[in-house]
Amino acid sequence: MTDLAHYRNIGIFAHVDAGKTTSTERILKLTGKIHKTGEVHDGAATTDFMDQEAERGITIQSAATTCFWKDHRLNIIDTPGHVDFTVEVYRSLKVLDGGVGVFCGSGGVEPQSETNWRYANESEVARVIFVNKLDRMGADFYRVVEQVKKVLGATPLVMTLPIGIEDDFKGVVDVLSQKAFIWDDTGLPENYEVVDIPEDLVEKAAEYREQLIETAVEQDDDLMMAYMEGEEPSEEQIKECIRKGTRDLAFFPTYCGSAFKNKGIQLVLDAVVDYLPSPTEVDAQPLTDKDTGEPTGEVATVSADEPLRALAFKIMDDRFGALTFIRIYSGVMEKGMTVLNSYTGKTERIGRMVEMHADERSELDRAQAGDIIAVVGMKNVQTGHTLCDPNHECTLEPMIFPEPVISIAVKPKDKGGTEKMGVAIGKMVAEDPSFIVETDEDSGETILKGMGELHLDIKVDILKRTYGVELEVGQPQVAYRETITQMVEDSYTHKKQSGGSGQFGKIDYRIKPGEVGSGFKFESTVVGGNVPKEFFPAIEKGFKGMMDQGTLAGFPVLDVEVELFDGGFHAVDSSAVAFEIAAKGAFRQSIPKAGPQLIEPIMKVDVFTPDDHVGDVIGDLNRRRGMIKDQEPGATGVRIKADVPLSEMFGYIGHLRTITSGRGQFSMEFSHYLPCPAQVSETVIAEAKAKREAK
Repeated sequence: MTDLAHYRNIGIFAHVDAGKTTSTERILKLTGKIHKTGEVHDGAATTDFMDQEAERGITIQSAATTCFWKDHRLNIIDTPGHVDFTVEVYRSLKVLDGGVGVFCGSGGVEPQSETNWRYANESEVARVIFVNKLDRMGADFYRVVEQVKKVLGATPLVMTLPIGIEDDFKGVVDVLSQKAFIWDDTGLPENYEVVDIPEDLVEKAAEYREQLIETAVEQDDDLMMAYMEGEEPSEEQIKECIRKGTRDLAFFPTYCGSAFKNKGIQLVLDAVVDYLPSPTEVDAQPLTDKDTGEPTGEVATVSADEPLRALAFKIMDDRFGALTFIRIYSGVMEKGMTVLNSYTGKTERIGRMVEMHADERSELDRAQAGDIIAVVGMKNVQTGHTLCDPNHECTLEPMIFPEPVISIAVKPKDKGGTEKMGVAIGKMVAEDPSFIVETDEDSGETILKGMGELHLDIKVDILKRTYGVELEVGQPQVAYRETITQMVEDSYTHKKQSGGSGQFGKIDYRIKPGEVGSGFKFESTVVGGNVPKEFFPAIEKGFKGMMDQGTLAGFPVLDVEVELFDGGFHAVDSSAVAFEIAAKGAFRQSIPKAGPQLIEPIMKVDVFTPDDHVGDVIGDLNRRRGMIKDQEPGATGVRIKADVPLSEMFGYIGHLRTITSGRGQFSMEFSHYLPCPAQVSETVIAEAKAKREAK
């Protein structure tokens, strides 16, 4: 087994098309893991092994692979960049100790890289930055460094400078050692020589070295004092400071190169080994209370001598069966051992354990703290479940996934497809927690819910190709919600007298709008025992149960506060059931009086367009009820940021391509809910009413 200090669990993440997968391919080639590099644009990349990935040239699933560099073991996860699949990035970051953020030399800090960067900040993952594609038209390393400061609010620690740019990009200057790495034109990564810095870069390199040392020594007071007195620290001491600052997220070592042309990757690999933390150096994962989810104050110390604690972070179905990807935080996992799933309370036996290399695999007999492995054929384990030693039950901090914002209704084209679809969807839901499937009880239709049009498009494609289920797909539907705008004070009495004991419950209450995003809140200010305390939970349950279906169009209700201030009870006839029914009746009676309102999901939209189409794009966004927030000119075009209702964004990519002659790009993610304009509300409510009457 490799010593834990020599482990690096890293993810490679970035915006679509910044070159993550190509970078991963080059790393695998350099470390001797593959002998021929596959190209994304040929549909032959090692880590993009799904048909849908090869065709579209994008990564959908995060792929795991292991390789070695300078006696260190690197467990690498190549994550998707497209906004509809950020759940893959989020869950990968959750189990990684470090990351490589790849930015495009010409595109710079793009919208998706902002989202991923935010996730990485939330997960407190140390990162190095790789500015890729410096051989591309419009590439500008220094501009990207400025964007990292401005857009991400991060401190880049420049470690290499480019020699030449665009077609003339030849190599990089290593700022710390003050040497130049020049590659020849064969395109082979190992064909480089280390020479003196070209004359035109000597001054710049010296200036950046000074900045590097000044930033690094801030991590060590003694070195800083000595440096201020004119004593320069040794290269080892500087590296130690960089390592500490990287681990504490004080700054991010920044490298440059071109993965496609095989230039500059070695230095990034060296940085992973030199500066990113090993599993023992990151904060240990907190353990939480199984029922409340609150931290217990204990942590999963990374050590093979501790009891087993591991997190299942991804489920994947492939040609060999179901695979559960697991990050082991402490202890040892061995083939044949029994582990407890603390979420279900059931034990499972560990059958075959494998180390993954994209979709190839090698068998293992044991794995230990710090490892990322896959287990074949686990029955009841879902994403986010904790596997632990049956004698030391514990729960690791779970994962939280975003709510879907878009849905489509589907049905199989032929009768025989229904059963096949059920089995396939069961597997797909287990693989992707942001993909939710429901059955509409009234119409019997299957509703697929997801994070965007592309997300659902790919799911339908997988059902068709992987599982052979042909579907009829309905129009996309927006996840509208309802809320209230006024406070109402009201009273409701539930009385029922029939043979035997009756039912009685009287409640006096106020219903008022809550803070945005607060959901449902219930409080009781009853004094004097007019409603006994034991009935409060039943009243809360009654109100809360009704929040799923609003009175306007049957959409879930958000942000409502209920205050119970008085009521009445009957010594014999009052019961929890009676008060729960009273609360349900109260909801139906009072919500229509409280100024109910339909609210719609607003998306944060980020559009890139060439300069000559800016006016058309802004005009079009305005027509879609968009609020333009910001315009940012770049080297190759303009980025427009806007908030636009989701209902206006269907089919936008086709339209954008038309008005920008195929050069526009955009990404969007859910931002918040806002009230619908009257005419939109009327249409949605009328449609909901027609649907109800049709039944």
